[in-house]
Amino acid sequence: MFPTSRRSVPAPAIFRRLLLATALAAGLATLAGCAPGQAEEAAPPPPEVGVMEVAPREVSQWDEVSGRIEAVESVELRPRVSGYIERVHYTEGQLVEKGEVLFTIDARSYRAALARAEAELVRARTQAELGRSEAARAQTLVDLQAISREEFEQRSAAAAQATANVQAAQAAVEAARLDLEFTQVRAPVSGRAGRALVTAGNLVSADNGAVLTTVVSVNPVHVHFDTDEATFLRYAAMARRGERPSERDGRVPVQVGLVGEEGFPHVGEIDFLDNRVDPATGTIRVRAVLDNADGRLTPGLFARVRVLGSGRFQALLIDDKAVLTDQDRKYVYVVDAEGTAQRRDVRLGRIVDGQRIVEAGLAPGDRVIVSGVQKVFFPGMPVQPVPLATDEAPAVARVD
Repeated sequence: MFPTSRRSVPAPAIFRRLLLATALAAGLATLAGCAPGQAEEAAPPPPEVGVMEVAPREVSQWDEVSGRIEAVESVELRPRVSGYIERVHYTEGQLVEKGEVLFTIDARSYRAALARAEAELVRARTQAELGRSEAARAQTLVDLQAISREEFEQRSAAAAQATANVQAAQAAVEAARLDLEFTQVRAPVSGRAGRALVTAGNLVSADNGAVLTTVVSVNPVHVHFDTDEATFLRYAAMARRGERPSERDGRVPVQVGLVGEEGFPHVGEIDFLDNRVDPATGTIRVRAVLDNADGRLTPGLFARVRVLGSGRFQALLIDDKAVLTDQDRKYVYVVDAEGTAQRRDVRLGRIVDGQRIVEAGLAPGDRVIVSGVQKVFFPGMPVQPVPLATDEAPAVARVD
């Protein structure tokens, strides 16, 4: 008996192969026996997508810029006379009224100077009275030819000089009185006083003009910001067309928000536009005035400023979540009459009230897919549109 060259296969392995072949044959027979209608019923239904119908809406565009809050009046208090600081009368950081005494300078030498000037005034008035009487007697005597014309003219000149001395003495008294008054340093404006930079006992001089403190007004306040040339020219064109108030016709409204605030709760008006564009930066300085009765707007704060940038016009708005990007192009999906998703390339504008302006690519009545757009895999895909109410659309932050 010679050995065979073939390897023997165990019986269990043969049985398993036979069972697998039988199962495959049965599956193919089952699929072949299915009707076309039954295969279609096994396909999944079209996915649901949230749509919003595009409708024209009257809107206004606003431009957003950055600015700074500034005080309307800001004064550095400096001494007008020299001397030692005798007393500081205010609490640093408190509100002060116009005319309130903030510092007192030692006034003893200035009182003495005023008393001396007043004494000189009395003496000058006495000399002037004597000169007038002598001039009157000289007039009588010259009429009687009792004195010479030369002597008469000398007495008349002496009387005139005595009168002039009275005026000089009076001016000296006024100057001394002013110096004495300047020893009390008063607040020139109402507002908030800063830190006392010179305290009691220090010598101050009117010559070097050392700053004693600063006082800034608190209500109203200004907000300063810059705008570029293109925006400035657009505003000017709008004013010529009557879509925006000009500086002569009325003030342009602005809205201001601080860091950490939502939206723009503070409302004001532009009250100043600079007379030239800075050639170094290509911008022009603009100023607005804001009410600050509650004192929340502190000078120096960063401000987000929103300026009215257009008149009222009709625009098509969509939610920003509906916008997709294909390299450098923006597009959305709309649901047509057959219930399929179709791609539309769009040209977008600014955001108004949380929605994006569509300048081209859509028409009124188009149903734009807002939610579930990730379920659309290709243009022409069947979808099941579900209308969304306006308040159901997610809020979008304003980004220009």
